[in-house]
Amino acid sequence: AGRPQLSINVRDGSFDDLGGLDPTLSWSASSSSGDVDLEYGVEASARPTADIASLPRKIWGTAKTTVGDWGVTARADLDAQDLSSADIEVDAANDGEDLSIHLEANAGDSFSVNKIEATKGIDSDDSRITVTPRYDLNTEEADVVVAYASGDTDIEVTASRDAQSIKISQQIDDENRVSPTLASSGDISVEWERKVGDGSVTTTVTPNDSIDVEWKDADWTANINMPIDGTDITGANVGIKREVNF
Repeated sequence: AGRPQLSINVRDGSFDDLGGLDPTLSWSASSSSGDVDLEYGVEASARPTADIASLPRKIWGTAKTTVGDWGVTARADLDAQDLSSADIEVDAANDGEDLSIHLEANAGDSFSVNKIEATKGIDSDDSRITVTPRYDLNTEEADVVVAYASGDTDIEVTASRDAQSIKISQQIDDENRVSPTLASSGDISVEWERKVGDGSVTTTVTPNDSIDVEWKDADWTANINMPIDGTDITGANVGIKREVNF
């Protein structure tokens, strides 16, 4: 069995007292049955409470196996407070054909597929192209993502019938990466990732929307969201997470 893992978040950006802390305890284990590798676990709140039944949050399990030339992984997530249905994800990959399929579904009184996508990769000299058509069965919306990577430059184009966007990611040097995104609606955002020691700071600016900062340093992760209106910052939401293994 794996060792329990404790993560501590700040709830709703509140630092006034210990009530602002939201500790979560995670436990997982693995086993095998024939050619199938199994992994399973549970997440629970570690906040003091007299209602013990309210502590479990999520129960999950994965199964991995090989079917012919395909590696197949299936995962199920259940809300521990409502076991009437489960979120299912199935991934199948064929490395020889550079092809993968991803499926999302829901299992309860019946089994229904929600989303499906496939990715085909093509390598050419020092560059790589991937094409990913996607379809949402609930909204009946389809789009395609075409990604191109060569050297220090990545380009990703997402297109549907009603909207298109392009993201260009450029590695400036060993410490800095800049990624502007332009959408057909006129929206624009710029992401800047900078390595700091063994961690990184990623800042995303979306005009007239928000400034988001994520700072990762070893076991610590801090997220800051600042809504903006024009040039005015209208608030701040802060989350701090610390992974503790024991």
